[in-house]
Amino acid sequence: MNVQPPDIDRPYDRIAKIRLALAGIVTCAFVAGCSGAPAAHVDAPGARQALRTTLESWKKGDPIESLRKGSPSIVAQDMDWEAGRKLVAFEVLDEGKDESVNLRIPVDLKLRDKAGKEVKKKVKYVVGTSPVITVFREIF
Repeated sequence: MNVQPPDIDRPYDRIAKIRLALAGIVTCAFVAGCSGAPAAHVDAPGARQALRTTLESWKKGDPIESLRKGSPSIVAQDMDWEAGRKLVAFEVLDEGKDESVNLRIPVDLKLRDKAGKEVKKKVKYVVGTSPVITVFREIF
């Protein structure tokens, strides 16, 4: 049986986006809540490097799960990557906004879908560095 990932561009797949966002929030809460210690202030240079590592991995065609096996391990979430879209190019637009435990970084993405259609998107990634490195794309 050949199961295709949902096409996030379809209106009825908004529920999938919401479920994915909730899963990310629950994961963050679980990681932060189970550590026993408060999360440390974000390591801004480390967060920027984690984002670049994540985007370069996607651009090379690596599966998103491969980041967990790297050193350092990175927990990443991006619905376009998970839906099978290819990252053609990216540009980190600035140093990011320090939000105490996270760094919010704007990025321009150039994506290609399975049919070969290219699209450009302006997105933001929320990157944390403690207690684990996380790179989550902002949903809203």
